[in-house]
Amino acid sequence: MNKKLLALAISGAVFGTQAVAVELYNEDGTTFSVGGHVSVAVGDVNSDDRLNEDDIGVETVSPRINFGATHDLGNGFTADAKGEWALNMLDGGDQSFTTRLGYVGLSHDDYGRAAVGTQWAPYYSVAGVADMPIAFANDFIYEDHGNLGTGRGEEMVSYANAIDFGNAGSLGLGVAWQGRKAAEVKYSDSLTTDNEYGNRAQIALNYAIAGVTANYAYNTGDVNYSNLSSSKTADSHVLSATYGSYGAEGLYLAGVYAMNNYMNSATGKVGPVGVTRVLEESVAIELLASYALSNSLNLSVNYEAVEDDKLNETVYSTTALQAEYNFTSQFVGFAGYQFDLQGSGLYKKDADDQWLLGARYYL
Repeated sequence: MNKKLLALAISGAVFGTQAVAVELYNEDGTTFSVGGHVSVAVGDVNSDDRLNEDDIGVETVSPRINFGATHDLGNGFTADAKGEWALNMLDGGDQSFTTRLGYVGLSHDDYGRAAVGTQWAPYYSVAGVADMPIAFANDFIYEDHGNLGTGRGEEMVSYANAIDFGNAGSLGLGVAWQGRKAAEVKYSDSLTTDNEYGNRAQIALNYAIAGVTANYAYNTGDVNYSNLSSSKTADSHVLSATYGSYGAEGLYLAGVYAMNNYMNSATGKVGPVGVTRVLEESVAIELLASYALSNSLNLSVNYEAVEDDKLNETVYSTTALQAEYNFTSQFVGFAGYQFDLQGSGLYKKDADDQWLLGARYYL
């Protein structure tokens, strides 16, 4: 099996992040590298409820640092490990570093790959194909992604493999499992709750041919939400498709359509009071179109919406215009303006447009 195809099948991160790392050691079949990025911006992305006016200031844009290692075990097997931490660059205190990734993996060209720990989930290889722009990208998959396994899955065991059909394309398969756990989840500034998660499982299929991909994933497991009367099956069917390669010269198109049960939450007004609840049925949509010029300028427009399918109302919808420019392979400038297209019915709020202007330096 082709190693590049295996990497595509096993790593949701190939869709959502630019992999830049410095190899510090490579000897006798062992490597060690350091990577990540520092990303800061000036923008208007938060609202100060106390002042009832927009808060313009300095923001971080998902900065992180990671350490990776590989070791050749012989007979075609390679072990690898990665640790990645989010950086709190603006505030001091006890949470300057928080875990993003931490796993150990075992790969073979023919037998595939298994990994254990906090890792990008197979589900993300389908749902994350539009999670590309730096300033504004996918939101719905990150609501409770560590516990539900929709983005970076916590305490996850995964396996993936891929088959190369030559001119007929390639097919990737990924499966994953998460055990029972209890976790504190923050749904909003005013609501933090303890949920109990049962065993969770997911499967993802990725088919690629001639620069086009078609993808499907299913994610399921029971959750005992503290604000609901009984345990619910939280599951999701997600479909996606892409054309091209994001950031490479030319056109990139991506679309995501997810049908969810008890996977998304929303805050809606009941009388004068805002109430946050888990949505029984919801639909999430993400669309992205970008065009990279030969001078390294990448222009994009994206759209995202979450619908309360039970009430037939829009929870939120946004669209953003963005630009990214690679001054070098390690230094990228970016700008974006996101239009709040607003929700409807219970979810109707004042429009809150946002903008960001910043830079990302890859370590």
